[in-house]
Amino acid sequence: MIVPELSGFLSSLGGADYKGYIISLFTVTAMLSRPFSGKLADRIGRLPVMMAGSFVCLICSLFYPILTTVSGFLLLRLIHGFSTGFTPTGQTALLSDIIPADRRGEAMGLLGTAGSLGMAAGPAVGGLVATAFGLDAMFYLSSACALCSIIIVTSLKETLPEKHPVGFALLKLHKHDLFEPRVILPCIIMVLCSYSYGAAFTVLPDLGDFVGIRNKGVIFTFLTVASLIIRLIGGKASDRFGRKPVLRISSLTIAVAMLIIAFADSRLMLLAGVSLYGLGQGATSPTLLAWATDLSNPEHKGRGIASLYIFMELGIGIGAFLSGYIYANNAGNFFTTFVVCSVLAMIAFLYLIVLRRSAAGKP
Repeated sequence: MIVPELSGFLSSLGGADYKGYIISLFTVTAMLSRPFSGKLADRIGRLPVMMAGSFVCLICSLFYPILTTVSGFLLLRLIHGFSTGFTPTGQTALLSDIIPADRRGEAMGLLGTAGSLGMAAGPAVGGLVATAFGLDAMFYLSSACALCSIIIVTSLKETLPEKHPVGFALLKLHKHDLFEPRVILPCIIMVLCSYSYGAAFTVLPDLGDFVGIRNKGVIFTFLTVASLIIRLIGGKASDRFGRKPVLRISSLTIAVAMLIIAFADSRLMLLAGVSLYGLGQGATSPTLLAWATDLSNPEHKGRGIASLYIFMELGIGIGAFLSGYIYANNAGNFFTTFVVCSVLAMIAFLYLIVLRRSAAGKP
């Protein structure tokens, strides 16, 4: 709801040069909080972790209209990242507890579909509310949505079989809490493909302006609707044909989409590239989540899921920061910005090809 408007909001505060930080600061905190969310989800329960993330989202959305300096805005973006660092980890762990392994891809696709519905409606609704009633009203509506999520979480049933007492000792991380080695392969693919996501949310609003799309929310609506269409199909396909075959197709799709966006010089071409990217990204995300859950130790599913999300945030954060640096508010740099995205997605595709050949060569 608020991301498409944040670029203009930051510019109005005098922080146009810091656009690359809108997504990257958010993802830094999300990434740093993942080991904590994974450990807590495995120790105190899935629901408290989900609740904590929703609460942070509620509070931060209330404070955007109040902290009206560039430094205040950037600090708030840093804190806001905790919401993404906690809620999805608890959600995914809870879902993996109640869904059979042979339908895990479909389930992750369904979870992603629900998220895509919000991501599709959010930019459009946020843009309309901001235009009609101002940015403050948009922030308050975002906070109200977070409150609704808190109410829903209170009605759910905890799925963690054995919960540990809450205490400060749980906040002390050991080396084994930081990363689950079993999920290294999906993590590598995630960081390579999620770079494009950070770049898209950082630079696409300005590229949209450049080609004549004034409502920035329209671009992200096309992206998320395309993602919505493919998520269930991609998840089911990964259950039937395997995780890696689906990822080979989706990573190649992302590479091609980023090239189309790099060459885009019209609204039609840009929206076509964005829609194709939505298809690739929409199939990649649930498949990687299902794959990571497949590989995780059943007693440490929270850690395995958190590890994947760490690499997702790493990719998004690096993508947002570097794309903002490469773009540098210069329209002549749009091409280079998105070609880099295409190259990284192609590396993911080639890596998956190598994995297939390596597996085929085993006795």
